[in-house]
Amino acid sequence: MTSPKEPANATGSSSPAAAANPAHPARAADPAGPARAADPAGPARAADPAGPAGSNGPAGSNGQVVVRTEALTRTFGRGPTAVHALRGVTFSVRRGELVAVCGRSGSGKTTLLNILAGLEQPTSGRAWVTGLEVTAMSREEQLRLRRERVALIFQSFALLPMLSAAENVGVPMRLSRLDSAAREKRVSALLDLVGLARSGHQRPHELSGGEQQRVGIARALANNAELLLADEPTGQLDSHTARQIMGLIRSIVNARGFTAIVTTHDRALMDIADRVLEIRNGQL
Repeated sequence: MTSPKEPANATGSSSPAAAANPAHPARAADPAGPARAADPAGPARAADPAGPAGSNGPAGSNGQVVVRTEALTRTFGRGPTAVHALRGVTFSVRRGELVAVCGRSGSGKTTLLNILAGLEQPTSGRAWVTGLEVTAMSREEQLRLRRERVALIFQSFALLPMLSAAENVGVPMRLSRLDSAAREKRVSALLDLVGLARSGHQRPHELSGGEQQRVGIARALANNAELLLADEPTGQLDSHTARQIMGLIRSIVNARGFTAIVTTHDRALMDIADRVLEIRNGQL
């Protein structure tokens, strides 16, 4: 996902983060503590007609479907110069899965993630995230979805340069109006989780690329997202650091039961993913 023209994935202006939803099955308690009080209303949208998020997924994991798409297409332009980024993409992802999406540059990977995050609309087709039809939401509802249920990790890190690492991680919690004491405690726990317990005071330019991406991961976890979308998260990192970052994402998915969809060219990530989906000419 090319970083949209917004501050960061968790600032809420157009990028994501997430929240507890009482309508969903209970997950293990988060050792970093609750991000905020649950919103009983949840994003205002009709549920997936295939059933609540996760009622009828394939066997394996706990069978709960978190992402489902139905014949997604995305076309840019018209006539003979039209570019067909997606051509009838249908798939589903279960809770707790780490799915790698691979394909050549321009194959439609980023477009697919943008649609799932509500950052752009498909030309046709439908998509459900955590049981809600993201493709039928208003912009306000999509924004709320990103704040409460979906988190993004960007290739370019998308950190706010004038804020410290701790302050960047705390941005989504400020938007959720979490009180300062709870926010500071959770920020500290998240920085410790990603191995940056002593770097919270440093600004992005004082951190290495790998450290900046760790801050981005901590920020993505700030509001207990149910779905993590990462667009080429190791694209700007050397191979050694890339392996460390992918190992971190894998361990977080395993430990917290997140669902993650990651676009990549990195063979090491494909090897640790539960499934690999390849997009060719806009088709899976």
